[in-house]
Amino acid sequence: MKDVEIKHLDLIDFSVAWERMKQFTDKRSEVDLDEIWFAEHDPVYTLGHAASEENILFNDDIPVVRTDRGGQVTYHGPGQLMIYFLINLKRLGWGPKRFICELENIIISLLLKYEIKAERKGGAPGIYVAGKKIASIGLKIKRGLCYHGISLNIDMDLTPYNGIVTCGIESLDVVQVTDFTDITMNQIKEDLTDLIRDNSLKVA
Repeated sequence: MKDVEIKHLDLIDFSVAWERMKQFTDKRSEVDLDEIWFAEHDPVYTLGHAASEENILFNDDIPVVRTDRGGQVTYHGPGQLMIYFLINLKRLGWGPKRFICELENIIISLLLKYEIKAERKGGAPGIYVAGKKIASIGLKIKRGLCYHGISLNIDMDLTPYNGIVTCGIESLDVVQVTDFTDITMNQIKEDLTDLIRDNSLKVA
């Protein structure tokens, strides 16, 4: 992915980032470079387009936004790295399953660098450590163009997860990178950038 452009949005309102993704996707041409955005968000619960609001069990004044991505309900907040993939899948000739697999490979490889053994779980997209979710994946694909992406728990307040049925899965616990190793957000961004640009990861 040497030709991909990586942008750092830092702390940004989720709805603002979402609107920018939609605008980018609507306006891009067939020859425009793909982009990957790194961001963090203020506290927010997000629902997939078909997600059930019943999976919000209680809410202590955290905003709720229904989005156009797939998946159920999840939480975003400071200390969680959002990795948004604005990718022309049609140009790659890839379908959603292939792309999700590649995204999962990136996170598994990243965590292995920190000696964290992560894995997939059949029928439940995302990445898990000892059965607990550390990264979620939700995508929107429109005319072969993808946006949204991955949320990776790094060093955040996990308490708001107690108010939801995370990803619509009962009794699903969540963990974060700093439960296993002492590392900064900036270091993870640097390591992730190296992985994305590694040609052996054939994401684009």
